[in-house]
Amino acid sequence: MLKIYKKNNTPATKTAEDDCHDANERKAKQLIVLIKQGDQTAFAELVSSYRSQVASLAYRMVSDYDESADITQDVFVKVSRNLHKFDEKKKFYTWLYRITINATIDYVRKHKRHRHEPLEHFHHIGDSTSKSTDSEYIRHQIDRHIQQAASSLNDKQRTAFLLRDVEGCKIDDVANIMDMPEATVRWYLHRARDKMRRELRRRCPQLLLLLGIG
Repeated sequence: MLKIYKKNNTPATKTAEDDCHDANERKAKQLIVLIKQGDQTAFAELVSSYRSQVASLAYRMVSDYDESADITQDVFVKVSRNLHKFDEKKKFYTWLYRITINATIDYVRKHKRHRHEPLEHFHHIGDSTSKSTDSEYIRHQIDRHIQQAASSLNDKQRTAFLLRDVEGCKIDDVANIMDMPEATVRWYLHRARDKMRRELRRRCPQLLLLLGIG
């Protein structure tokens, strides 16, 4: 679920997830070359490949499906208009995530809404009439307390927290997405984690014990 509380959570070796990420980056770069040559089918394929990631990231920020759909559409309009500026030597996903984060923050400010509910695109537990297992109930309670604790985070703290501890992005990629030095990202992340711990300790201290972070 969340990785915020493990002090040494950087993998020492390359993982299968890293290999998959690298393959996706290569595929995106190939499509971008075709798009710049005027291939609209390639753009449709690029959108199809990344739509769910963009929508999920937007939803985690605004916690509203309709709003995240609007943001997703806006993101890919911006991608279409600015793809010619993309430097193919850089990572496509960080460029796309930066557009998504900025579009989301702009949307929230434009509508003067400050949503601080779900940090993750959580699985639905089911109808209230259905029986839940103990593990599902516990997960639901954990999710609820984390959602409430997130109300203490400002935009930059929330973005750093979301990208690093929920999305699992590397610090240098988070810095690229947020367009700030790594040291600044680490500061926002430190503040976000500290606020989350304090909020969770106040709201639900037994959750900290359950997660082993006290």
